[in-house]
Amino acid sequence: MAQDAAAIADELQFVVGAIVRQIRSVSPAPDITLSQVSILKRLDREGPHTIADLARLDKITHQSVAVSVNALTGRGLVCRVTDSHDMRRKLLIITDDGEKLLAERRAAGQENLAAAIATRFSEAEQTRLAETIPLLRRLLD
Repeated sequence: MAQDAAAIADELQFVVGAIVRQIRSVSPAPDITLSQVSILKRLDREGPHTIADLARLDKITHQSVAVSVNALTGRGLVCRVTDSHDMRRKLLIITDDGEKLLAERRAAGQENLAAAIATRFSEAEQTRLAETIPLLRRLLD
């Protein structure tokens, strides 16, 4: 019998939140917000974007993105450049320091999570866990 979707959602939200907090606790610059990390990751993966682009893609307000971007530029993790195709637009680009911070965060979080998976799960459980990742990705669509 299938479990109640609301109960699954509640438990998944709790577990994912706890995992994120655990990863954040071992990563450098724990004072950077999740919104700021999201912006850095998007700029790193997708290249330059405007504040409006980021707001639309992450489905949050322009003001919220602007606050996060101002904090990131203040720390030298993102810079603003003029769009060569439209001189009125400002594009956001991740800086070398921003890339370095992301790499350090990824390494610290991945090491912690990989160690937990390796020590707490059997090989069969690791296989089952890997098989659930595509299902979880579908929640992002």
